[in-house]
Amino acid sequence: MLKFARLHQVLLATLLSFTCIRPLNAEPTAKLTVVVNGIRHQKGQICMRVYASEKGFPMSDTSEVQSGCTRITGKSLTKHFYGLKPGTYAVAVVDDQNGNQKLDSDFFGIPKEGFGISNNPTVSIQTGTPKFNKSSFAVSKNTTVNITLKYSLDR
Repeated sequence: MLKFARLHQVLLATLLSFTCIRPLNAEPTAKLTVVVNGIRHQKGQICMRVYASEKGFPMSDTSEVQSGCTRITGKSLTKHFYGLKPGTYAVAVVDDQNGNQKLDSDFFGIPKEGFGISNNPTVSIQTGTPKFNKSSFAVSKNTTVNITLKYSLDR
């Protein structure tokens, strides 16, 4: 009889604990897949930064939310970024030939390495560095962006 009473108490305590548990409303996250095309070199690495605002875009890591480099193995490359909250993002890519994880440029600021920006905007002396609002895209679910590398400024 004592064992039955204990079993009854344990069962009652378990049922009460289930009623006190509230489901957690976890914020949904998404996967961003970045496909980089037009890689000219078979050495070095492709480095990417995912930005959540215009602050620091595309040269600084100020508003970077995720980043990473991947060794070059062909003329295209795919990298996944996980756990992004719904929002607006932009991606900057560098064909990092010397391993310093930044875009090298000459005295005038003209890139010496391949580069790419989400939405593939025109980059020329007239247009200057692409702005976040021209390069950004919405992420609310799993999203794929295609970026074509440039090895010179547009005319």
